[in-house]
Amino acid sequence: MRVLFARFAGPLLGLTLFVAALWVLHRALTEYRYQDVVAYLKGLPHWQLAAALLATALSYLVTTGYDWLALRYIRRPLPWPKVGFAALLSYAFSNSVGLSVLTSSSLRYRLYSSWGLTAVEIAKIVLFTTLTLWLGILTVGGAVLVLNPLDLEAIPYLALDGRLLGFSMLILPAVYVLLGLLRRQPLQLGPWQLPMARPRLALPQLAVGALDWIMASVVLYVLLPALGTPGFGRVLGVFLVAQIAGLLSHVPGGLGVFESLVLLLLQDRLPAADLLGALLAYRLIYYLLPLVLAAIALGAYELRHQKERILWLPRMVGPWAPVLLPHVFALLALISGAVLLFSASTPAVEARLVWLHHRIPLSVLEISHFISSLVGMSLLLLARGLQRRLDAAWLLAVMFLAAGVAASLLKGGDYEEAIILTILLAGLLPCRRRFYRRASLFGDRFTPGWVAAIVVVLICSVWLGFFSYKHVEYSNSLWWEFSFGGEGEAPRFLRAMVGAFGVALFFGVAKLLRPAPFEPIPPGASELERVRTIVAAFPRTYAHLALLGDKALLFDGSGDAFLMYGVEGRTWVAMGDPVAGHEEDRRELAWRFRELCERHGGWPVFYQVHPDNLGLYVELGLTLLKFGEEARVRLTEFSLDGKARKSMRNHVNRLEREDYRFEIVDTVAVPELLPRLRTISDAWLDSKKSREKGFSLGFFDEDYLRSGPVAIVRCRSETVAFANLWRGGCQELSVDLMRYMPDSPNGLMDYLFIKLMLWGREQGYEWFNLGMAPLAGLQNRSFAPLWNRFGALVFGGGETFYNFRGLHQYKDKFDPRWEARYMAVPGGMVLPRILADLTTLIAGGLRGAIGK
Repeated sequence: MRVLFARFAGPLLGLTLFVAALWVLHRALTEYRYQDVVAYLKGLPHWQLAAALLATALSYLVTTGYDWLALRYIRRPLPWPKVGFAALLSYAFSNSVGLSVLTSSSLRYRLYSSWGLTAVEIAKIVLFTTLTLWLGILTVGGAVLVLNPLDLEAIPYLALDGRLLGFSMLILPAVYVLLGLLRRQPLQLGPWQLPMARPRLALPQLAVGALDWIMASVVLYVLLPALGTPGFGRVLGVFLVAQIAGLLSHVPGGLGVFESLVLLLLQDRLPAADLLGALLAYRLIYYLLPLVLAAIALGAYELRHQKERILWLPRMVGPWAPVLLPHVFALLALISGAVLLFSASTPAVEARLVWLHHRIPLSVLEISHFISSLVGMSLLLLARGLQRRLDAAWLLAVMFLAAGVAASLLKGGDYEEAIILTILLAGLLPCRRRFYRRASLFGDRFTPGWVAAIVVVLICSVWLGFFSYKHVEYSNSLWWEFSFGGEGEAPRFLRAMVGAFGVALFFGVAKLLRPAPFEPIPPGASELERVRTIVAAFPRTYAHLALLGDKALLFDGSGDAFLMYGVEGRTWVAMGDPVAGHEEDRRELAWRFRELCERHGGWPVFYQVHPDNLGLYVELGLTLLKFGEEARVRLTEFSLDGKARKSMRNHVNRLEREDYRFEIVDTVAVPELLPRLRTISDAWLDSKKSREKGFSLGFFDEDYLRSGPVAIVRCRSETVAFANLWRGGCQELSVDLMRYMPDSPNGLMDYLFIKLMLWGREQGYEWFNLGMAPLAGLQNRSFAPLWNRFGALVFGGGETFYNFRGLHQYKDKFDPRWEARYMAVPGGMVLPRILADLTTLIAGGLRGAIGK
C-alpha cells in the first residue's frame, strides 16, 4: 500500500491542484470571453514579441552557468560547448515537462557519464543545480518582497504579510553563505560527503540563480499590456510567488497553478483577458519554443546522419540521438494531440470559415472537425507507445498525423496546426528504425504521471470549450445542429469531446480486457524441450543455464528466442543477454522483461552481459557496471607444443603414466553413469564443506546432466572426475559442473581442461570458454568510478571471502583472451540491495549467502 501511495500521491496531488487552478481561472474570467483573449494575442506588437524572444535567449544562456558552477564545485571542469549543450538541453525539457516524462537528471546522467563523470559526481551536479535554482528564487524573491511587499490577501485561505514572507525567504540563502564561510567540514548526507561551497563559489551561485529568474520574469513583463502595466518590481514579486507555488505543486511547468496566481495578484491592475493572453504568449515563447528547438536539433541530426559531420552540434548530439529521440517524439506527440483537442474546443477563425464555405460541403467540415478530435486523443495515447519504441505506435502515429494535417486544413483552414503536425511527421518518417519493438499497444503500462498528463489535457479541452461558448444555451437539440456559421461551433465542440472521450474509453476497456499479467513460474517439460532446440543452435554456451530449470523463461512471439531470469525480493535478474539469433528479437525480449519488472514493481537487472549489447541497456535507461572478465581460449592456437607448454605436457604425461584416461561419454550413455557421478559430486561437496549453488552456476540434477555429453577421467576403469559439456553450435565449447574425488592427485582438473581443449580443437570448435573471473579488470584509479575502485579493492584483497585473484591467475595460465562482462542495473541508491539479492539468488537462499 505504501508503494502504491508513493506512486499515485504525486500525480494525484498535481491533478487536484491543476483542477483548483482552473476553477480560479474560471472565477477570474467570469466577465470575459474567449474572443477577448484572442484579440489581445493578435494585437501584440512585433517589438514586444522580439523583446520577449531576446529575453528568453538571455535567460537560457544564464542557465548554462548552473552547470558551469556545478562542475567547478566538484572540481571536474569541462569545455563550455559540452557544458552549454547539457544545460540547455536539460532545461529545455525540464522547464516544460518537469519530472513526468524526461527529467533533466536523466539527461545529465546520460551526457556527463559519457564524458567521464561518475554517478556520484553527476548526482552532486544535479543537487548543486537544484540548490542553485531554489537559492536564486529565494534570494531575488525575498529581496523584492522586503523592498516592495505584495498584498497576498487576494490568495484564498492565505493570510500572510508580504514583507514577513520576504524575510523568511532570505533566511536559507543567508544560512547557506554563512555555512560556507564558517564550516570547514563536508556536510554528511547518508553515505555522501558534500563539501561546503566557499563564498567565492556560493555568491556567484546566488547571483546566477537570481539573474535566471529575473530574466524569466522579463519575458512575461514585456508581454503585458504597454498601458497600465504596474512597475517591474511588482510584476517580479508576483512572478516569483507564482513560480514558487508552481514548483511546490509538482505540476509540470506549474501549468495552471502559475497562471491562476498571477491572475489573482494582478487582476486589480490589468484586465484578466489581457493577462491571460500575455501568460499564453509567455508559455509559447519561454517554454514551448525552446522545447521545439531542442527537438528539431535532434531530428536534424537524424536526417543528416549519413552526411559528413562538420558542425559541433551533430557531433555532440549524435551518440545520444538513439536514446533521446523516442522521448522527444513522445513529448511532441503529446503536445500535438493537445493542440488538436484545444483547437476542436475553440472557435475557428471566421474569415477562414467563410472562405471554406464556398469550396467544401458542410459534411466535409463536420467530419474533419470530428476526426481531428479522434486524432488528437489517439496521439495522446500513442505518445506512451512512442516513448517505449513500439513499431505499431510509430506506424499509427504517422497515419494519424497525416490524417490530422488534412483534418486541420478542412475543419477551419488551421494551417498553424497543420505545420506543427507536418514537422512532427517529417521528424518521425526517417526514424523508423528507432521504433523496433513488436509489442501490443494495449499491453504497455501507463504510469500514474502519464495518466495524469492525459487527464489534464482532457480537462483543459472541456474547460476551454465551455469558456469559449459560455454565451450558448445548452439543450438536447444542440447536438444535432450543423452549420458553417458561428451557431455551429458549440455543437461541433460537444461532438468532438464525445469522440475524444469515446477513444479514451475504448482504449481503457481494451486494456482492462487484455490477458492477466504474466507471473514468473518454473518452466515445464515442453518449454525445456523448446529451449533445448534453441540452445543447440546458439553460438554462446551460457544459454545452457536455462536447462537447469531453476529460472523462469520469457519467450518471444515466435518461440525462437528466450530470456531466462530469476526473482529475489524486488530484484529481477536476467541471466546474460537474451538468447536470440536476431538483434530485433533480443531488443524486444529485453524491453518486455523491463515492462514485466515495472508491472510488478521490480528492479530490472541484466547480469553478465556482452559488450556488443551495451547500447540496448542504455536505451532501457539502465546503468552499466563492469562486473569482471570472461576467459576464452582460441582453440586453433592452443597446443602442447613448444617450450612454454612444457609443464602442461609433463603434467599430462605424468597422469597418463599413472593410468588416468580422458573420455567423452555421449548423451545416450550418460544415464547409466549417473549413480557414480552422484557419488563423486557428494564427496566433492563434503570435502569443500559447501552446498549447491544455482542461477548462474550449475548444480547436480539428473535431468540436467542427461541433456548433454559428459567428459570423464577414469583411473583403472573407475570414474574419478567429471564435467558436463556445453556446446555452442560449432563455435564454442565449455563446461559447467567440474567435480572429482577428494583423494585425486593434484592437477586432475588441469588435465581435464587440457584434454577437453585438445578434443574441442579436433572437433572443429573455435573457442573454449573458461568462465568468469569476477571483478577482474577493474581499475583503482583516482578518476575511476566508485564501483570500479571498490571492485578492484575487493579483487586485490578479498581473499577472506573469495579468492578472486587466484581464480584469475588459474585461468590465465591457459593464455585466454579476456573479454569484459557487465551488469546493467537501475540508477540510484538501490545497488547494495540488488547485489545482496543477486548473491542470495546465486547461493540458493539466505542461508547459502551467509554460509558456503
